[in-house]
Amino acid sequence: MTLVLSACSYRYGRVRPYVLRAFSYELPDGLTILLGPNGAGKSTLLKLAAAVVVPQAGRVSYGNLSSRSKEFRREIAWMPQSITPLPSLTAREYVAYVGWLKGLSRTDAWERAQQALRRVELTEQEGVRTTQLSGGQIRRVGVAAALVHDARVLLLDEPTAGMDPRQRRLFRDVLAKLVEDGVQVLLSTHDVADLAEEADHVTVMDRGRVLLSGDTGAFLVEAPEGTAPGRVAEGAYTALLERGEQV
Repeated sequence: MTLVLSACSYRYGRVRPYVLRAFSYELPDGLTILLGPNGAGKSTLLKLAAAVVVPQAGRVSYGNLSSRSKEFRREIAWMPQSITPLPSLTAREYVAYVGWLKGLSRTDAWERAQQALRRVELTEQEGVRTTQLSGGQIRRVGVAAALVHDARVLLLDEPTAGMDPRQRRLFRDVLAKLVEDGVQVLLSTHDVADLAEEADHVTVMDRGRVLLSGDTGAFLVEAPEGTAPGRVAEGAYTALLERGEQV
């Protein structure tokens, strides 16, 4: 099944301009990186895709499931930019609590929390209070919480912000394993160095528009001739934004 946004429009308040207008997008399989500067509309796209907000026009669907249905919310998981640790809860208790909020029984939530933490390589930290975890670990707890009810699509909003290079590397490995298990991942970032050359697909947005959406190779060839090795993704991203400003 495929996650699809069809002619969606959304704005925050009646007098504000539309962030997205008649916006359509289809999420491909694998890992997709969603690139764009601040204000491009990335977070709004993710909120619409996760049914956190409802489009004022258009439709969001996953296969034959509407975003207004409970079944849709079981298949789609969203991780916001900020994960707030809860001082009284351990990592496993935190994930189990989220599972319970998503409709699992207490027993199922507790069992699946352990499984979800194993998927993000936090088994050894399951009994550690969330306030004692590192920034990278608490973000992986957020991923586990998103996956506790066996979601098939994972939407991540700036998940690597604040991570050091080692934490980012481990996080990339976690995502790669999820993709191998058939989970579709859409990861939003404004940092072009964030996985862009390792992703299966890249989508570039600016001012509520998609400038490019295709496989990683199609993105990288946008880099100007003579771009230095190691800066190809950055060159491609900059070239697309500059071209978009001219339209």
